[in-house]
Amino acid sequence: MHRDDLADLYHGYIDCLNRQAWDELDRFVHEAVTHNGRQLGFAGYRGMLEQDFAAIPDLHFTIELLVVEPPRIAARLAFDCTPQGTFLGLAVNGRRVRFAENVFYTCHDGKIISVLSVIDKSAIEAQLA
Repeated sequence: MHRDDLADLYHGYIDCLNRQAWDELDRFVHEAVTHNGRQLGFAGYRGMLEQDFAAIPDLHFTIELLVVEPPRIAARLAFDCTPQGTFLGLAVNGRRVRFAENVFYTCHDGKIISVLSVIDKSAIEAQLA
């Protein structure tokens, strides 16, 4: 895929997540997708995302930074939300927190096949202190 096509794919993917349009997710995510080295497959990946939205009802993905170098995408995503209960092992319990996620994607056959993600947990810890 060309750079512009890959950027469009990513913007479509983020829009799909924000709308929780789970029936459209397979347009963006490969059947053999992995997350942080774990082979989840499409069903497992979709389930993980659905769980995220269940635990964080106001979850919204905002792209702060996007770099596209086919077949890879690098993004910094910003979050301003209120996770319920425990999040990343932290007792957030509905408090509003702001944090970022740095994520690297690899695409294959026009879909995301690999996701490597690091969430800035220390930013959340500082807000809860």
